[in-house]
Amino acid sequence: MKSATLIALAAALALTLTPGAESLAAESGNLVMVVYNKRLSASKEVAAHYARVRRVPDSQVVGFDLTLEETMTRAEFQSRLQRPLFDYLRLLGLFQPAPNRGSSTNTPAGGALAGASVRYLVLCHGVPLKIQADSSLVEAEATNLPPALRRNDAAVDSELTWLPASREKATLAGPALNPFYGATNLAAMHPTNNLLLVSRLDGPTPEIARGLVDKAMQAEANGLWGRAYFDLRGLTNGEYAAGDQMLRSAAMAAAKMGFETVADESPQPLPPEFPFSQAALYAGWYDNHVSGPLARPQAEFMPGAFAYHLHSYSAATLRSATRNWAGPLLARGAAATVGYVEEPYLQFTSDTALLIGLLLHRGASFGEAAWAAERTLSWQTTVVGDPLYRPCATPLQILHARLEQAANPLVEWSHLLVVNRNLLLGATPAEMISYLAQIPATEKSAVLTEKLGDLQRQTNGVSEALGSYRNALDRKPSPQQAVRLLVTVAEMSTAAGRDTEAAAAWKRLLLEHPDHPVPPQSWPRIRAAAEKAGDADLISRCEAGLKDRGAPGSPPTNAPAKGPAGT
Repeated sequence: MKSATLIALAAALALTLTPGAESLAAESGNLVMVVYNKRLSASKEVAAHYARVRRVPDSQVVGFDLTLEETMTRAEFQSRLQRPLFDYLRLLGLFQPAPNRGSSTNTPAGGALAGASVRYLVLCHGVPLKIQADSSLVEAEATNLPPALRRNDAAVDSELTWLPASREKATLAGPALNPFYGATNLAAMHPTNNLLLVSRLDGPTPEIARGLVDKAMQAEANGLWGRAYFDLRGLTNGEYAAGDQMLRSAAMAAAKMGFETVADESPQPLPPEFPFSQAALYAGWYDNHVSGPLARPQAEFMPGAFAYHLHSYSAATLRSATRNWAGPLLARGAAATVGYVEEPYLQFTSDTALLIGLLLHRGASFGEAAWAAERTLSWQTTVVGDPLYRPCATPLQILHARLEQAANPLVEWSHLLVVNRNLLLGATPAEMISYLAQIPATEKSAVLTEKLGDLQRQTNGVSEALGSYRNALDRKPSPQQAVRLLVTVAEMSTAAGRDTEAAAAWKRLLLEHPDHPVPPQSWPRIRAAAEKAGDADLISRCEAGLKDRGAPGSPPTNAPAKGPAGT
């Protein structure tokens, strides 16, 4: 018979695993228009794959003759993409213009269409990313803008969001305020209200671009599970503090949902040796180009993961796995991201806390969440990922039961979420230790056994915690989880005076994970443990490490950048 504690926790499961009551049902591919570049066969292949898996009607997949470069001129954008796409949508009856519309001299707002049968626009790998500035375009209204905003360059994605109103006169210089920023009525984000939800399936290779929808659908079927990492700068005041506060609030939203959440407040970026394991969410800011653990191929993302790095030129290109941030994050396995093709200025960057909150707590689609989190349209933002992706469309208590019935190993993450949510609601570590000890999943799960060790460590059960961490190492952890466990065992063993156990953990780390970058400051500690344990082989390895002042495979770290320039 179950204990009273477990019965209480089972009741809490149904409560804590339910997303917001305002979540919307999954949407059909009938609501999507897909665009590819006719000059690139791979672009058409990405479009065909997306249309097939999301069941987009054939008539709603169209190619245009576009440049093969990531940048296009304003004239090319208007003549080869913006106008032909509007005409095609009108021809199919997917856009029905409102009769007798007058022109407007303001930024696009309300009512250009009487009806619309599509809501989302997907741009496929090969469709240009940005519109270059046009110095010949002179607009009197631009003189009313601050000098820094008197620019008419833009992301293609952001410029197409107001396609429904593109036949009306609008000022192209500077950003247009997004009337749906922070929207609570997500259904109102619709072309009849002059907003098209635009995203792209893109990345360093066509294969990466194609895989974005596959990862999204995998997460829709089995859940978005994993850990959450937020790399802050520890700022609480000054002109950059707003960026840190956005990321800090995003971390709070992830923790509230029950994700195992790490919020690093140190001034420097996460170091290369940080064990970046099984990430469902990542957001950070510092460097011009991908750095730290995310510069290494060993970084782990779970299916459907959202990853974001706040930098002015994070998406200056999507065709590189090493330059900037958006492309590398996709290359590492993220399914969705947001980036900037040119300088947006901090006040016009994505509200990451709002985006993550909409995805996790409101059950929004990625397209809805991404554009409801944007303060501007017609500016520098590109949104990469399947816009229909809705990670919380299925109530999580139903998902939990489904995973348990299918004996799906991912149920371990659902149990972890229950533990974390109950801790937030006031349960004690001792109660959660009891919960984990009673469920059969713990005996097979490295994830739950590590959590058991964490809870035991909080209650001063050092011996019990070390035993749990060692058990977790025997329960098929992911490679980066194994790194974290080994380092934890080594450091805890040293603190407890168990030098032989510490030396054994360090040695196992070096033998089983030779590509892991050991920081220079760790080698003296490893050697000290080796000497106390009398392990000559480990002493020899330490001497080599001390000579090199770092482990092989450690990539160079970029000098920290300020984040978005001009902020």
